[in-house]
Amino acid sequence: MQFSNIYIRVSSINGSTGRECLSETRPRTSLYAIKVTVGQERNVSMMLADKAKVEDLPIAAILAPTELRGYIIIETAAPHAVDQLIRGMRHTRERVGGMVNPAEVDHYLVSRPVVEGLELGTLVEVVAGPFKGMQAKVVRVDVSKEEVTIEILEAAFTLPITVHADYVREVKGV
Repeated sequence: MQFSNIYIRVSSINGSTGRECLSETRPRTSLYAIKVTVGQERNVSMMLADKAKVEDLPIAAILAPTELRGYIIIETAAPHAVDQLIRGMRHTRERVGGMVNPAEVDHYLVSRPVVEGLELGTLVEVVAGPFKGMQAKVVRVDVSKEEVTIEILEAAFTLPITVHADYVREVKGV
């Protein structure tokens, strides 16, 4: 199963209840990157969110993009809150110096259809279901239903099978 980007809204920075008056000003938040062990981004982001809630740290959000391996983006008003958050946490390395430009992070927040990138003739591997682990070729793509019709290459005869696009992933390097 493929996971999408992990975005966790931890808390509002000023502890608001949603009933603020318009004259109140909200603190300006910034984005900071932290280095984590590659492959542990999901686990670390969940642990950091739990720690931020328990210790009531001023962390607004945590983002762990799947395309950005080895890094997690944290939204907060103060960099010392990030340092306090990652102190003693397993699989975290350090806070990257400086702030992350929000324009660099925006494309991770846009949701893309699962079938994007799958074309006719694309070689894929089935990652779930009864045909898990088998190589296949894409015969048809139904964007509206997010389904693909594939032909298993290892089968004795060609039989078109329609599966959800989440069940396949493109084989790289072929």
